[in-house]
Amino acid sequence: MLQLRKLKAQADKAISQTSDEHFFATLDPEANSIALIMKHMAGNMRSRWTDFLTTDGEKPDRDRDREFETSGADTRASVTALWEDGWSRLFSAITPLSPADLSKMVQVRREAHSVLEAINRQMTHYAAHIGQIVLLAKHYAGADWQTLSIPRGKSKEFDVSKTGAAYGVRDSSKK
Repeated sequence: MLQLRKLKAQADKAISQTSDEHFFATLDPEANSIALIMKHMAGNMRSRWTDFLTTDGEKPDRDRDREFETSGADTRASVTALWEDGWSRLFSAITPLSPADLSKMVQVRREAHSVLEAINRQMTHYAAHIGQIVLLAKHYAGADWQTLSIPRGKSKEFDVSKTGAAYGVRDSSKK
């Protein structure tokens, strides 16, 4: 669950650096905007994590194609609300799972998966889309981009801050 929380935090930090204009912008007619990727992920999460252990992860009322369409009702606030609802459903579904639950079987599009496989399937899917969000946000932010990880040229300083010594250099005063 920690990795899923890290993915969400990474996406949220990238999204926060995006103007409303860029939130809905596409690079070309076939591309998805940050908003559309968020809508798609939210729809996927609602479908996958609602009644996770007891119903197929592809709910009959899901309209996946509409997740990739911008409607007049779409605002940054409405898309963000869908996004937050999706993540809330995900965390509500997996937080109570016990180690024994991980080997239980669930269905995703009528295909059997262990709970662990289903979680990994979704984490891989979400990581790919969050990578898209980060790339788009960084593209639009340009020189104003605030890195989400170790800044370029700062790896050694980061290693020192984590270990108290330069990477690969052992502090002989510590036994």
